[in-house]
Amino acid sequence: MRCDLCSGEAVTLIRYNGSHLCEEHFKTYVEKRVKKEIRKQINVRSGDTIAVAVSGGKDSMVTLHILDEVFGERKDVTLCAISIDEGIEGYRPPSLDIVRSFCKEHGITSYIRSFSEMGMEMDRIASVSGENSPCTYCGVFRRKLMNDQAREAGAKYLATGHNLDDMAQSIMMNFVRGDVERLARLGPHTKIQPGLIPRFHPLRMIPEKESLLYAMVSGIPYWDGECPYYMEALRNQYRDLVDQLEDRSPGSKFSILASYDTLKPILTDHFPQSGLHMCSCGEPTLGKECKACELRSSLEKKLKDL
Repeated sequence: MRCDLCSGEAVTLIRYNGSHLCEEHFKTYVEKRVKKEIRKQINVRSGDTIAVAVSGGKDSMVTLHILDEVFGERKDVTLCAISIDEGIEGYRPPSLDIVRSFCKEHGITSYIRSFSEMGMEMDRIASVSGENSPCTYCGVFRRKLMNDQAREAGAKYLATGHNLDDMAQSIMMNFVRGDVERLARLGPHTKIQPGLIPRFHPLRMIPEKESLLYAMVSGIPYWDGECPYYMEALRNQYRDLVDQLEDRSPGSKFSILASYDTLKPILTDHFPQSGLHMCSCGEPTLGKECKACELRSSLEKKLKDL
């Protein structure tokens, strides 16, 4: 099988457009779309700092790699990586080693925050999570620590490794659950809320399989371990649903995202941003306390009862 653009051997077939691409043309194909999203989503000026949420997995490492390619040579723009140690034995330590090594090699400042700062780690949380999935706590605590560190680092933007599959799953999940207001708040964020670092998603137009292949052909190190609490996530049901749609009708994931992008201006007009105030921990919130503090109090009570 030959590449459609040269005589080289193709490494992949892009099912949704029928293209056969060799290694180099595939890398160019991915990078072109990622760079287009970067230009579309953020406006970087001299003196800005861009933070990248990096777990060490394929998507976050590809995001960090491409952002370093784009901004690494600019002396007037600072790039930093933020990683979260949830306290999952045997799963998180190897990935953090990969992040540290990559950042050291490329001269990128790396920050690591830990759930232990809040007095509890994921392995302990999972044992008392009860009716809530461990992922509920993990997601909330990770977002809190990432936003806090990005703010401390003076970041103007926070990049995450969400790919096309992640975006399509989130859209479907919120539609099915009827959580239309949350749909209006999905990133990339264009309006700045005090205390919240706006997130953007360079890989939002890149399918997960393409992100994986890009990491492999580009020689980008990544950790492919599976979280021991992965199977308890509600998102798995929507992952299967979206994958089935894509298998039957290639391009379905793009259609889901494109439909959402068309509807988003209507949703944001209908659900305008609410005024936030500061939680006692320093995070912006709508209620008396932020979600992280609310869940933390609930966990502390469960641990005390035990």
